[in-house]
Amino acid sequence: MKKFAFDLDGTITKAETLPILARELGIAAQMKILTELTLAGKISFEKSFRLRYEMLKKIPPKKIAEIMDAVELDEEIFNFIRENKFQCAVVTGNLDCWIEPIAAKLGCEIFSSTSELDTNGVPILKKILRKDFAIQRLKESCDKVIAIGESFNDVAMFKAADISIAYGGVHKPVDAAIFVADYLINDSATLCRLLKSL
Repeated sequence: MKKFAFDLDGTITKAETLPILARELGIAAQMKILTELTLAGKISFEKSFRLRYEMLKKIPPKKIAEIMDAVELDEEIFNFIRENKFQCAVVTGNLDCWIEPIAAKLGCEIFSSTSELDTNGVPILKKILRKDFAIQRLKESCDKVIAIGESFNDVAMFKAADISIAYGGVHKPVDAAIFVADYLINDSATLCRLLKSL
């Protein structure tokens, strides 16, 4: 059996979600710069995510849920996941409680950074996901893992997977991801046709 491991932001979603959340606080420009540096590997994902978490944790959880529920998903990829949900997983460094509305729509297995809520309902960041560890977990229950993503944070996932696809539907994949990928695809219809054929 094979499993498909999808990055979330900029792969399943039509935009990076943390800059969308940052608009709520009026810090979208700062978040955009930090996100771009992270995607390019100029700053480590762990350091960047801790900084971005500190910036965004002030947003009430209910408001985050409303914003995330409205985030546009790629229709082709969404339909593929829904039709093959027992073979699909989302592998994202994003925070579990923040992505709950998207996870509920997808209905597949989710690997993410984890949190617990304090007495005021504010999420406390507990552990940042290592994507290669998630791929190893998936390999325990299947014969082949096919990974799809585009950023520097996906390189470790690509190296751990059996087949990797650099996907440029939203962002141009970073050079490091392209270098280790088996395929480079730039639109979701072609991506889903390829996934069905693998």
